[in-house]
Amino acid sequence: MKGFRSAFGFLTILPVSPRDPAALAYARAYFPLVGLLLGALLVGLDLLLSGWLFLPEGTFIALAPKHLLESALLVVFLVVMTRGLHLDGFMDSCDALFGSFDRARRLEIMRDPHVGAFAVVGVVCLLIIKCAAVAGLHQPLRLHVLILFPCLSRWAMLLVMELYPYARSEGLGAAFLGTRGRLQLFFGFACALFASLLAAGVVGLLLLLAASLIAWAIGAWASGRLGGLTGDVYGAVNEIVETAILVLACFIPAGFLVMPQFFFGFPW
Repeated sequence: MKGFRSAFGFLTILPVSPRDPAALAYARAYFPLVGLLLGALLVGLDLLLSGWLFLPEGTFIALAPKHLLESALLVVFLVVMTRGLHLDGFMDSCDALFGSFDRARRLEIMRDPHVGAFAVVGVVCLLIIKCAAVAGLHQPLRLHVLILFPCLSRWAMLLVMELYPYARSEGLGAAFLGTRGRLQLFFGFACALFASLLAAGVVGLLLLLAASLIAWAIGAWASGRLGGLTGDVYGAVNEIVETAILVLACFIPAGFLVMPQFFFGFPW
């Protein structure tokens, strides 16, 4: 339970509990579960902003159409809830990995609090694409993807933590690697798999596979340049996988959704 509280306190802005350094080593197993809870908050906010009213019999009516502004607010809400932790890692990774530097210089750049051109251009492009992708999600797939994509991106972080070594002997990300064992990986995968099946059925499984492959590819590329991964790269993996899942979901036909119809209690 301490591991879950540590994961929730680290990955969100909510003051769940003081960070326990000893518990952080076990916290990564709960990353997908924390992502699922963030997704549930996104769904609630999406329904609120869209003007959905729930009726006693479980049906709903729409009072207002969805707009790009609503999607932008959802993205900003997620950034605030995670206090920009992963975006910061993404920006540092852009500066370090896209320049023509040696390994030592790349690692030094990641610790520099200043941002460069690669970081600015990268984060602007990322947020534009993410907002547009959220706006491009339509029913009946929209709510299913909104609750799922934060879970899959945090599973992606857990996966690269297990697949690739840490590039430094110390650092923020190193706290999660105090214990090595497949049990945490299996638990996190079980959470991601269960959430994928329950939230989106076949579509969920495809998105889970895509998230895993994208995470593996990013990890392999970054590890080749750094000699391992860092906490900043973990954040970059989260942001890129989030955006990629949203973009992929925009191209999935609505009729392809095969899943238990009771998940949201709505008559799709």
